[in-house]
Amino acid sequence: MAVYEQKYKRYAGPLTPEWSRFLIIPHHAYRGVFKSKLFTAFFVVCFVPLLVEAILIYLHHNMNALGVMRLQIRELIPIDATFFQTFVNLQGGFAFFVALLVGPPLVSRDLRNNALPLYLCRPFSRTEYVLGKMSVVLILLSAITWVPQVLLFLFQSYLEGFTWFRENLWMLFAIIVGSVVWILLLALISQAVSALVKWRVIASGVILAIFFIPSVFAEFFNLVFLTHWGHLMSLAGLMRNISAGLFGTFAETTTTMRMEGFDGTLREVVLTEPPLWLNWGMLFLVCAACLALLSRKVKAYEVVK
Repeated sequence: MAVYEQKYKRYAGPLTPEWSRFLIIPHHAYRGVFKSKLFTAFFVVCFVPLLVEAILIYLHHNMNALGVMRLQIRELIPIDATFFQTFVNLQGGFAFFVALLVGPPLVSRDLRNNALPLYLCRPFSRTEYVLGKMSVVLILLSAITWVPQVLLFLFQSYLEGFTWFRENLWMLFAIIVGSVVWILLLALISQAVSALVKWRVIASGVILAIFFIPSVFAEFFNLVFLTHWGHLMSLAGLMRNISAGLFGTFAETTTTMRMEGFDGTLREVVLTEPPLWLNWGMLFLVCAACLALLSRKVKAYEVVK
């Protein structure tokens, strides 16, 4: 349109609220994510353990169903902190593979195609860009972790009564905090690796290496030095301790081994876990490192020498 015609008018339609502008990224990203039938099928499979969990909760309060199946209450798994911790950790495993499939190309695709200037030349800050990319992973993982777990906890509370809900409200806190910390860690690591490595296959391999290689070294360290302090080197070990601390099953000192000494006598070896505050501290350092890497890589332009 020629400028001299002066027919250009400023946009007068509704404006998107500033606080929700980052949601435009996941809104369009999910179109590409769910185009894959294989991923869609896997995402549906992630809900199977939740269905099993709901059935177990229901059977505890339905005597007719137990009679048809010829089961007794004592033969079922008790609905307690260990029950919810087991399923939270199980869903965390599924969340890892979802993040592995979805996370790597989110930032790397924009960096590889020099698309960041197109985002940041608009009223869209770097923080909103990173938050929008992370929300693609966070929303998907929330849908298979803490959101259905909270609903199942409320389902159990409805069947058991308000007294059970009041006495076990702390478990609801453990479910939410444990799941949110895990999916936030997955989102940060996947986006940091995506910003560092521009090729999807390599980025996925790096994420696998970050989680599995330190775990192998941690177990070797524990075996050699007869301790559990090697878990500080493993992200899986850190999250396992933090989850146990939230659900009240954490023990800093456990006696689990009996070894034969040089004189032929048997002795007990006490294996100690690092304190919870140290596990939280290591996890905080990992998250801070990921944020620092994202801050360094997410820029409107890059000077190449």
